[in-house]
Amino acid sequence: MARFLSRIGAFAHRHRLSVIAVWLVVLFGAGAGAVTLAGETSNSFSIPGQESTTALERIGQEFGTSGAQAKVVVRAPEGQTLTTPENAKALGDLVADLAGLPGVKAASNPLDPTAPTVNAQQDTAYSTVTYSAAVGEVTAEDQSALLAAVEDARSSGFTVEATGEATQAPFHLGGIAEALGVVVALMILVITYGSLIAAGMNLLTALVGVGIGVLGVTIATGFADLSSTTPLLAGMLGLAVGIDYALFIITRFRHELRRGSDVPTAIATAVGTAGSAVVTAGLTVVIALTGLVVVGIPFLTQMGVAAAATIVVAVLVAITLVPAALGLLGHRVLPRKQRGVVVSDDVDLTGDSGFLARWSTAVTRQRVLSLVLAVAALGVIAIPFASMHTTLVQRPASDSTQARADQVLSDGFGAGFNGPIIVLFDGDGAPAAAEKAGAAIGALDDVALVTPPTPNADGSAALVTVIPESGPTTEATEQLVEDLRALPAATEGPGYAVTGATAVSVDVAQSLDEALPIYLALVVGLALALLVLVFRSLLVPLVGVLGFLLTIGASLGATVAVFQWGWLADLVALDSTGPLISLTPILVIGILFGLAMDYQIFLVSRMHEAHSHGAAPLRAIRTGFRQAAPVVVAAALIMFSVFAGFVPAGDATLKSIAFALAAGILFDAFVVRMVLVPAALALLGERAWWLPSWLNWLPALDVEGSALTEEAPVAREKQEVAVGER
Repeated sequence: MARFLSRIGAFAHRHRLSVIAVWLVVLFGAGAGAVTLAGETSNSFSIPGQESTTALERIGQEFGTSGAQAKVVVRAPEGQTLTTPENAKALGDLVADLAGLPGVKAASNPLDPTAPTVNAQQDTAYSTVTYSAAVGEVTAEDQSALLAAVEDARSSGFTVEATGEATQAPFHLGGIAEALGVVVALMILVITYGSLIAAGMNLLTALVGVGIGVLGVTIATGFADLSSTTPLLAGMLGLAVGIDYALFIITRFRHELRRGSDVPTAIATAVGTAGSAVVTAGLTVVIALTGLVVVGIPFLTQMGVAAAATIVVAVLVAITLVPAALGLLGHRVLPRKQRGVVVSDDVDLTGDSGFLARWSTAVTRQRVLSLVLAVAALGVIAIPFASMHTTLVQRPASDSTQARADQVLSDGFGAGFNGPIIVLFDGDGAPAAAEKAGAAIGALDDVALVTPPTPNADGSAALVTVIPESGPTTEATEQLVEDLRALPAATEGPGYAVTGATAVSVDVAQSLDEALPIYLALVVGLALALLVLVFRSLLVPLVGVLGFLLTIGASLGATVAVFQWGWLADLVALDSTGPLISLTPILVIGILFGLAMDYQIFLVSRMHEAHSHGAAPLRAIRTGFRQAAPVVVAAALIMFSVFAGFVPAGDATLKSIAFALAAGILFDAFVVRMVLVPAALALLGERAWWLPSWLNWLPALDVEGSALTEEAPVAREKQEVAVGER
């Protein structure tokens, strides 16, 4: 693989202008395609075939489907009711204004005696505003008109807020926090390289890759129903790995230049050596993300495949566009004081100066203490993981009109009003069966209200709405869903199904929780197999995998402590605490697995290289650590800054995922790879590199590019002879 990739690097250098032009054409073509072909994304999650999802489809068939809806919530001034003549007139005027808004099909009157939507105290009510457009298709202009009408209505003294699916604006990538993360990444690159030119080139090539990846996902929305989180996740991950993959290759290129190689040779060697590790690491992330297919959840599969496609683009950019750009810049990627200064092969390979060298010496000397402290620290942070609770119910930002509307509804109608459960009776005698079951449903724990049955036009189906006493994310409401499904009516008489947004959330969360251990076993098994192939050892992979498990535990434990318990909530601009979004654990496992294996491969491969060249085990660990650790530290800081930039964003789904990834990067890079791994390998000594004889048939992947590094001194010698003859 190393020789093949070195030829790709050499080709990219020889045809650098053409390679750059091709990538720019692809980027602009993807942009044009995104403008013309992009469709709408979805903010809802469901799993085909589940009871709640099937019942919703059946309701659409039996009762028809309406457009997107919003609830405009009204509360009377303190001490007044909405039913006084003056307030009733003002409320009627508001409903008339809502009905006349652009795109609105109808607006209900809360005081309509045939279908009142006012609470018992008559101080809180809501109007259901129905749009002609489907969910997710209400235009920004129509949403702005609704919010403007809500604002105008407040002049009457009412508290007026709006919530519902029609008010949800799609979340867009590119806010101030994300831009700040990119700026921090650029600063880290400048410090790492000591060159603004090299740092800028690194960032630009990564942006080209992530741009193509995200635009490609955007084009896909025109042909598939994708979640709004999908392009955001692809962009976040693509940007982080794109910067890091380019960093690894550029660092090796600079290393070869300082060794005296000319630009073409340095590019070929860098792509063949660091590029081999990039391809291996990228393949690992791709396999982990596409492995989400095994859990059998379509929207999760879409997220994984979209993110994996962005990773593939990042790898291709790293091994083609980056060497082409390096061919244009040449020695200018080095600081001025380093240009033309050749460093001997012995320098930097055996040196013992510098902070990281002293760090590796201290960790490997106090190996037992270091190992115990690392495991204990991560174990303590992982404790909250045991109380993790997940849901699909997304909480709006606390300063939004949606959050205020939900709170007014909760105060006026009860906490469970925002999470109604729908029971569908379907078949002959459905209305009578629904009427009969009403008493049994009302007798269940946590039931606040059971509405009378609503039959369809031909009486073949009926709906019963159950309002819980507790909120939609509570365990009591989840238990109520299970209790409803356990009623005798579920097995007697006509068809019976429990559905609604709350039931869908319960079903999806349960499916994800059941899939989590299966997926974790898959990625752990994959990690073991991959690392055995890479390092031809059994104990090194075992150390790496155990470290990965500690990373996952600590990452999710910290996320539970912040997002569920509220610790340090202000630090991450958290509006309210509650269960984690159900997608968080499984996506974090998949992504962190790939990134953890990146660090393991880049760090331990240099140790393995030193050991294979005859260094004693302890010396090999310290030498490899000092060579690889600076790049791993820079890469980890860059990934942390990119992920952390998404934490303050308003998107509730992405916030917890980004936080878990940022925390996981810190734990994995600075505790597991910087402390636990070198301490454990030092403790194992020569046994760390042991491979049973019956596994000698395993192929050697040569991710270190040993064949190329052995050829490099010969190439440099020939180069020096040629220069001397001239």
